[in-house]
Amino acid sequence: MSDPKPTTNNSGIPVPSDSESLTSGVNGPVLLHDHYLVEKLAQFNRERVPERVVHAKGAGAFGTLEITEDISRYTKVAALQKGVTTEALARFSTVAGEQGSPDTWRDPRGFALKFYTSEGNWDLVGNNTPIFFIQDSIKFPDFIRSQKRLPQSGLRDHNMQWDFWTLSPESAHQVTWLMGDRGLPKTYRHMDGFGSHTYQFYRSDTDRCWVKFHFKTDQGIEFLTQDQADELAGSAPDVHRKDLFDAIERGDFPSWTLYVQIMPYEDALTYRFNPFDLTKVWSQKDYPLIKVGKLTLDRNPENFFAQIEQAAFEPSNLVPGIAASPDKMLLGRIFSYADAHRYRIGTNYAQLPVNTPKAPVNSYAKEGSMTYRYNPPNTPVYAPNSYGGPAADTARYGYDGSWGGFEPRFERAGVERHRDDGDFVQAGTLVRDVLDDAARERLANNIIGHVLDGVREPVLSRVFEYWHQVDPDLGKRVEEGVTAARD
Repeated sequence: MSDPKPTTNNSGIPVPSDSESLTSGVNGPVLLHDHYLVEKLAQFNRERVPERVVHAKGAGAFGTLEITEDISRYTKVAALQKGVTTEALARFSTVAGEQGSPDTWRDPRGFALKFYTSEGNWDLVGNNTPIFFIQDSIKFPDFIRSQKRLPQSGLRDHNMQWDFWTLSPESAHQVTWLMGDRGLPKTYRHMDGFGSHTYQFYRSDTDRCWVKFHFKTDQGIEFLTQDQADELAGSAPDVHRKDLFDAIERGDFPSWTLYVQIMPYEDALTYRFNPFDLTKVWSQKDYPLIKVGKLTLDRNPENFFAQIEQAAFEPSNLVPGIAASPDKMLLGRIFSYADAHRYRIGTNYAQLPVNTPKAPVNSYAKEGSMTYRYNPPNTPVYAPNSYGGPAADTARYGYDGSWGGFEPRFERAGVERHRDDGDFVQAGTLVRDVLDDAARERLANNIIGHVLDGVREPVLSRVFEYWHQVDPDLGKRVEEGVTAARD
């Protein structure tokens, strides 16, 4: 056996001991100039960055996106052309729980993807549901606070959750998903993923359409019952993180088939639901799923903190061929995610290896905390310049994704209502037309159990009315079940 490498400090200097501090005599005080002791303790005190405000608890892995079908008539995104394979990073998470929370709380699951494309990093940051609780990002901080903990006791509170939900009736569709089977996926491998928002595909500024992304699990949809989830929360709180890691470790690589829904550009003006409302879905009868390719995860991280905890996903990372839509939630997230990374990880978070694009970076950004990537000294630090610095190619990349045909006036207003829009319409359709009798029974029991855990008047009466609006039969079942249990 060869001799072990000598321990060094963070500057590469060999250290005299791994296990004994420098003291003034055997029983004397520890000396301040034991620089390695000070470095170890100071580094230890700082080895955690602030956890994410949302999606704090999660797991992730690397893999590839392989495009097997031709969708070039819709978009010029290089990574979405037939035959192209792109390296990818996926992170799955719960939404409301903290770092140490159990994986099996009833909660939506984050489904965040980073594609290291030839044209820069493309991030698709969604959930395991195609919808969300609210329509406008100005309500997002309030929504998340209602799902967190009470300031006095530090306890989660179902009454606070239902108070927000029942005063925000646009939440009905997502809450119906949440209280149903898909609110408790069996594993991260056994759930679908969605881009959730509406995006714009384009080939030019006059050749464009609207798109939604669907990742259908090839492992099949499986879920936990509430009793199973509660038991696992105590006995195996990291069960989903462990399952993903172990599956990849043994060569059972999880995969998802990517589909898109395509809406012709002009259809958005008159479609029966507002296509940019994140609380709504597009009917697959109106806009069928179109197969695109396959996402496969086949490589575990080498270091969880460096590659998963420090991974930064942001909806603002949109490569040529894809742009934003008038979705009020998406537009808010385009600002907030990158801003959160600058706070949580640091100004130069994009220079960390897991976030560094594979494509060349020709940026005028400079300096700031933890800078280690910089331009050659003869590169100008400003634009425009006369010395060969990078220059924007407006002719090639000038399309800004503008929304011709949608009035660009400034005003404060709710999401525009289309013909069939209504806060409870799609939630009711989900209950009556999608769920079978057994799933409806589980949904009712899940709601009853959740409400019985601390929901009180005046919120309780609004809960009953909320579910009566979703579906009269379901509302009656919930009200009778809660009332009977409390009598």
